[in-house]
Amino acid sequence: MTAGGAALTPYERPWLSRTDRKRVAQALILAVIAVIAAAVPTGAALASANLVANPGLEGLDSTGFPVCWEKSGWGDQSFTFGLTSPGHTGANAMQITLATSPNGDRKAMMLENPSCAPNVTPGHQYDLSAWYTTTSANTVMTVFRHDVAQGWVYWTDLATLPVTSAWAQKTVRTPQVPANTDQIVWGITIYGVGTLRTDDYAMNDVTAPAAGTSCSAGDACTKGVWQVLPFNSPVRGIHTVVLKNGNVLIVAGSGNDPDAFAAGTFTTAVYQPATGTFVNVPTPADLFCAGHVQLPDGRVLIMGGNKAYPAADGSHGYEGLKNSYLFDPATNSYSRVNDMTAGSWYPSATIMGNGDVISLGGLGEDSSGTVATQYFKTSESRWLGLNEANQTWSFWGLYPSMILMQDGRLFYTGSHVFGNGLPGTGSSIYDYTAGTITPVGGLQNKDQRDQSMSVLLPPAQDQKVITLGGGNINSNPDANRLTDLIDLKQANPAYTAGPLLPTGTLTGGVAETSTQGKMYVSAVLLPDGKVFETGGGLHNRADPVYEASMYDPATTTFTAGMATDPVPRTYHSSAFLLPDGRVMAVGDNPGNGSFDMRLSIYSPPYLFRGARPQILSLPSQQWAYGSTKTVTVDGPVLKAELIRPEAVTHSSDPNQRYVDLPMSVSGSTIGLNLTSNPNIAPPGWYMLFVVGTNGVPSVAQWVHVG
Repeated sequence: MTAGGAALTPYERPWLSRTDRKRVAQALILAVIAVIAAAVPTGAALASANLVANPGLEGLDSTGFPVCWEKSGWGDQSFTFGLTSPGHTGANAMQITLATSPNGDRKAMMLENPSCAPNVTPGHQYDLSAWYTTTSANTVMTVFRHDVAQGWVYWTDLATLPVTSAWAQKTVRTPQVPANTDQIVWGITIYGVGTLRTDDYAMNDVTAPAAGTSCSAGDACTKGVWQVLPFNSPVRGIHTVVLKNGNVLIVAGSGNDPDAFAAGTFTTAVYQPATGTFVNVPTPADLFCAGHVQLPDGRVLIMGGNKAYPAADGSHGYEGLKNSYLFDPATNSYSRVNDMTAGSWYPSATIMGNGDVISLGGLGEDSSGTVATQYFKTSESRWLGLNEANQTWSFWGLYPSMILMQDGRLFYTGSHVFGNGLPGTGSSIYDYTAGTITPVGGLQNKDQRDQSMSVLLPPAQDQKVITLGGGNINSNPDANRLTDLIDLKQANPAYTAGPLLPTGTLTGGVAETSTQGKMYVSAVLLPDGKVFETGGGLHNRADPVYEASMYDPATTTFTAGMATDPVPRTYHSSAFLLPDGRVMAVGDNPGNGSFDMRLSIYSPPYLFRGARPQILSLPSQQWAYGSTKTVTVDGPVLKAELIRPEAVTHSSDPNQRYVDLPMSVSGSTIGLNLTSNPNIAPPGWYMLFVVGTNGVPSVAQWVHVG
């Protein structure tokens, strides 16, 4: 940004004069030569994956220009910018011709977006190489970096490229990547009269791999990496919803702060990951401990909340609101719909195959348990009256985890909040149409599954659920390591014991014993089909547990020892998948009433295995049930899936699901076959991922199902 604040792209900024560029480049090239001669073997670069997307420039976008590359630069030159054929290899090379060059430059540069920009590790060095020809001595290799606090900033010009009429390869090693840098983009700049051609780019991590591994990214290759963002959330992260535009809705309401409630101070913010900025949103009521779910059109239905905190004289406890609102991502604003039929504090919210929403449980306006089944008719944008909805007059507890099954019934997993589980087996199947509740057996230790978490495992077509951990805030035992698995396709499904959660460490690095586990656990479905398990605490609002693992549904095993979030994540914490394949974590509200406003981002191991696959074309965002949608990709693809964006609070998001898309493959053209069953993929907006044969997922494209 210029001193006057004019908005220029990073590639349009005249960071250095032409003379300064030459001076810096000459100094840097001497430094680079010294680095290359250092201890890291020259051949080490060849052992790691090429991190450049579309390195040969053969994949073209709808404008006919290479995917993940752009025409950029600044100044008053007379220039042409396009493709020439043949390239060094293949059909395409990028070509820039400057007929005049009074100032500025033109660049063949990578796009600065998460899909195209290579991921890097602070402290590591990378060899950057490209094949080129140039008739101008004023040609340099230029690098920008993404700073998590500042955004995209100029980093350096690495080297001046000698004039050559024949194809030549230039390889330059970067300095160590600075702290707080997660991605870089780079390319070749020409700032003098002449013609530049480039092709066949490569980028390799040349940092010495850890002993016994072949991956240069060290522990990141197997454990992933956490990064605490250098800015805090402006609101308490009680509720988080990933919106259809990739932004994140963070709702606090009063944020578990009675003083804020008394003052009428209710807060909401929208986090914009692309820019690292927040938009504060006027909040109409205390939506603390409300329920929420995305509707088919991408708006968020928010139901209930907090009418009152407990009275000092014990005359009442928490009281639930009847209020209900729609949050619109297009306007970042709330609008009110009709009231629910009963107050709801800690209600469930499950979207059905027809796009309607069922809400169960929670506390009513008089602090007693809500026994009404509350039904939101999406086509009419209203809650049905008490006598319009089918009733069983059953109390389901607080935040009961109700997962939609492929036959339209709801599976109550036994995951809940606050105290003991429900009487009986602790889990059941609820048929709204028939008004029946069928007990489900096998759930271990049902009265210590308070703030456990349940998810429908990948893929949703398999109809398998896992329930993880839990405790009990009343009796307050050590939280458990239990997991339970169930196959809902069986005629009479029942839980069976799953593998124990791995052990971790407590505050201060004290190792856990084999009997310890965690409540407040988060479980996030990843694009590679694994489940990332993170966060939690050993006791009620105390003793954070530093442990994270990967659960593989295919092998029913945990891989322990994933990188752990350095921020404690216990009560009122959440973790959720971002469209770029990373996981974000927010919140922590220990028993002293404080709240941790820090935000953390986890990059899973798959982000360190090479370049991301690219979805080159997506003809339509609208997907009908039973249809086949054709996309083109830039290389071999292992699988494709839709992942429903999360709406999570208190270790609960019963709508989280991963829908497999069977593929019909013809070269780079892939037909993706969507299920015909809306109970498998309820209508709404989904993130479409493809996963390359290297196990690396693309950045998501948004599609609408229904």
